[in-house]
Amino acid sequence: MYNCVIGRYHEIATKGNNRIMFERTLLDNIRHQLRNLEGVRAGRVRGRIWIDRADGNAFTDCERAAIADGLKRVCGLCSYSFCARIPAKLEDIEKGAVRLAKMLLDPEEDGVTFRIRARRSDKRFPLRSHDLEIDLVTKIAEEPDMRSFSIDLDNAKITLGVEIRDEFAVLYTDSVKCIGGLPTGSNPRVLSLLSGGIDSPVASFLMMKRGAPCDYVSFHSAPYTPPETTEKVRRIARHLNRFQMSGTLHLVNLAEFQKLVRDNCEERFRTILYRRAMMRISEIIARRTGCRALATGEALGQVASQTLINLDVINRSVDMLILRPIIGEDKLDTIATAEKIGTMELSAPQVPDSCTVFAPTSPATAAPLVQVERQESLIPGYSAVLEKIASEMESLPTDEI
Repeated sequence: MYNCVIGRYHEIATKGNNRIMFERTLLDNIRHQLRNLEGVRAGRVRGRIWIDRADGNAFTDCERAAIADGLKRVCGLCSYSFCARIPAKLEDIEKGAVRLAKMLLDPEEDGVTFRIRARRSDKRFPLRSHDLEIDLVTKIAEEPDMRSFSIDLDNAKITLGVEIRDEFAVLYTDSVKCIGGLPTGSNPRVLSLLSGGIDSPVASFLMMKRGAPCDYVSFHSAPYTPPETTEKVRRIARHLNRFQMSGTLHLVNLAEFQKLVRDNCEERFRTILYRRAMMRISEIIARRTGCRALATGEALGQVASQTLINLDVINRSVDMLILRPIIGEDKLDTIATAEKIGTMELSAPQVPDSCTVFAPTSPATAAPLVQVERQESLIPGYSAVLEKIASEMESLPTDEI
């Protein structure tokens, strides 16, 4: 019976004159996810997203599975339902509702609760929404083998939905929850500092959910870190790119700078000096590639470099906006999001990263800015070194990650 999909959005509906831009961006993302399904198309009809086959036929089981897999990665979409599209005539709606109810309700099963939810967008339709719900329940209950269910308007096990449009009507059962937020691409691109940990992939995802597509920059310290360090990050970036249309990964070797810090600076300042250098290199890359902000997975108080004072010192290293979408999140909430989006399994294996190279035994948790700047002044050719490191990065476009 299922020959179309109805997609719903919430936040986009609150937009004013630029709502059309958000809708078009959402459609672009949906079409990208469904690009391998020949003959399947997506469009919009008055506050809804519609997906169907160009020939009007029902979806195959394989198409339904591929559509469901694609839509779960579309930011900006709040929910969707597979629907049976029928003429917007009362007789056709009654027949369709009875047929669908027979597919859903097992006459041998006791205690099944059922309800109908109707929405009448076309005010010319002869029955109001509530009256249509009563009519359809009555028609279903009149069927000889459909007497085992009971009506529960609040907590029904099975819900049959009906929408009356100007052009047609749709019947559906399940409403599948999606990511929500804003469609990726409705905000400018950001450069996300991506490590192999749990937090930064979640931060990247949350930026996409707020409409900002991500490029990534990841720091390694070869030969002090193994090849597995960058391979792990590549797997994470590849997975994150499934939520957007494109995202470049920049791989940067920080080892040269770290050796200078080791040889010229006090040990306790090493971590914050690394972080300030990472920010400055990231800012160079972001400005060269058109990214409008930096994004990190820093959370307040989580490690020594993420105390309030140290975050302030890190902020002052660049003039570019730094976004920290999980700054106030509980670690368990971040883990839950990582599990939900599929990055937790990729982040779980323990692999050395740049921050572990020449790590201090007792890092400063409240580094005074004046002392940090003095330490940087001890590094010969500081700015030139960072420029050189940025120029030698390896950039991998989407299809090469």
